[in-house]
Amino acid sequence: MKVLLINHFPLEGSGSGTYTKNIALHLRKRGHEVCVIFPENRPVLMLPGIRIFPVMFSTGKASWSSLPFNFPCFTTHPQSRTTFADLSSGELAQYLTLFSSVLRQAVREFQPDVIHAQHAWCLSWLASLCDIPLVVTIHGTDLMGCRKWPVFRGFAEEAIAGSAKVLAISQDNRDLAISVLPSCANRLLLLPNGYNEDIFYPEEVDRESLFDSLGLPYRGEYIVLFAGKLAEFKGVDTLLRVAHRYERLTEREIVTLIAGDGEEREKLSDLHKLLGLRHTFFLGNQKQDELRRLYNAADVFVMPSRREPFGLVALEAMACGLPVVGSNEGGLPEFINSSVGTLVSSNDEDAFCGAILEELAHSREAPERRAFVARYARENFAQELFVTKLEDVYASVLS
Repeated sequence: MKVLLINHFPLEGSGSGTYTKNIALHLRKRGHEVCVIFPENRPVLMLPGIRIFPVMFSTGKASWSSLPFNFPCFTTHPQSRTTFADLSSGELAQYLTLFSSVLRQAVREFQPDVIHAQHAWCLSWLASLCDIPLVVTIHGTDLMGCRKWPVFRGFAEEAIAGSAKVLAISQDNRDLAISVLPSCANRLLLLPNGYNEDIFYPEEVDRESLFDSLGLPYRGEYIVLFAGKLAEFKGVDTLLRVAHRYERLTEREIVTLIAGDGEEREKLSDLHKLLGLRHTFFLGNQKQDELRRLYNAADVFVMPSRREPFGLVALEAMACGLPVVGSNEGGLPEFINSSVGTLVSSNDEDAFCGAILEELAHSREAPERRAFVARYARENFAQELFVTKLEDVYASVLS
């Protein structure tokens, strides 16, 4: 099968980017031909055996870009803080014209059997015009975009109308999709995310060496970890206030590491200073191999999202054996249970603090739990399981 993937974001730095890259790599591993179209604003790394069509944007420094502005996002991205609402009408026209041209070139040269587009949005609409069976995955931020910017809603509706199947990444995501885009109901399938088991797995990590590479001292503290974009809906401000509580309450010190970047970074830094946090550190965006080391070194992963469409980073952490304390919102309750973590109300800071301290106590008393958490993730959510189901979806739109 020949599959053309298209995404609104680069292949690293966002959930849909990781989703797209994981699909491309595993489809190729299973013998399919794969081509990927995506925006980029830095030198592109090749994917072995996969044809790529990067559309180059500018960060204000690059002279070799195809477009003189940065690629737009729904909220934020480690490589761009430009949103779709920031584009002028002329810039949006340039964006759509260039992607349309690249898409036509890819279709002509690659001749795909099926197109799989990420987000019900502008590029999915362009893909719907190609007269090739189209699958669209709704990731959640596109639904947020429809609510924030009604002027873009038509793109989403036309993309849905031109698709053969629409995929939702969680039950919560599916329910929200039907609420925001009712026309998708008769072609909507639930297909929860998988994680890349070739990247995320248990391994021994020397904490002192890891902290030294981060430029931080390590004195035997517990390690609480967050990873993700620094956007309002991720609830990192909640984590900072909770860290303020457990930094004062516990005898043994706890280090809190925050991996990621985004539009809320300055506001969160100000809150960090206001709270006087002494053992909480911002690490910036981390590549996936570096995230694996962090997951394996940490004692608990915290995801305080106000509403999380799925929560792939939590699944990646679990694949490394890391229990999760998360909010009882969005897609997280669909794969986190009491055997692998704890769920609390997203606005209950006392409950978050108590759950984190309890999970830290478990990590000391029952170290074998990490092996159980990793096995649970592997047996239920490995990418190889996800891709076999995705192949069935592709086959259904071709029959």
